[in-house]
Amino acid sequence: AGLEQFTISEVAAELEKDYGKIDFLVHSLANGPEVTKPLLDTSRKGYLAANSASAFSFVSLLQHVGPIMAPGGSALSLTYIASENVIPGYGGGMSSAKAALESDTRTLAWEAGRKYGIRVNTISAGPLKSRAASAINKKGEKGFIDLAIDYSKMNSPLAKDLYADDIGASAFYLLSPLARAVTGVTLYVDNGLHIMGMAIDSQALDGGLAVPEPVAT
Repeated sequence: AGLEQFTISEVAAELEKDYGKIDFLVHSLANGPEVTKPLLDTSRKGYLAANSASAFSFVSLLQHVGPIMAPGGSALSLTYIASENVIPGYGGGMSSAKAALESDTRTLAWEAGRKYGIRVNTISAGPLKSRAASAINKKGEKGFIDLAIDYSKMNSPLAKDLYADDIGASAFYLLSPLARAVTGVTLYVDNGLHIMGMAIDSQALDGGLAVPEPVAT
């Protein structure tokens, strides 16, 4: 479609001109200009900017691209566990934006399912050292994302590294006919970290809890 037109409506028009109907849409976009600030220190402008770029952009994409998606198609976005659990250091209204994105996913699954015959889902990915994640504030020797990766590996049921290919494989499933009856879902791809209610590497547990060693894979 080229890069000359940048608004969502213009991109949708170019896609329709070049391809007619499309089968899937992936929203992999987030921005919080004040992500390094605690929520209590976040300005109204920063909060609204995070929600506009990270949540409403998905709504807007479906508003404009939905009409050119083929029935049976699939739309997918990426979210993060901060939508439902407190993740210190992930600020600037981004946790609120991810919560909105997940709620919108369910509503859009209903509305776009009935209006266009398409599916709408989101993937809640575990911590990956992407360029965007690396931009979050660094404190001490390790940055936010490095700490999150170490925490995840230490406390997840599957105590192993998470790779972009893991997210990609799950995205492939949700975008493909294999998931033709799946919509409105937040799929956790995080080695199971989301189920944990206790940090097993907490100093408070030293000597008081038997933790099985992870199986090498």
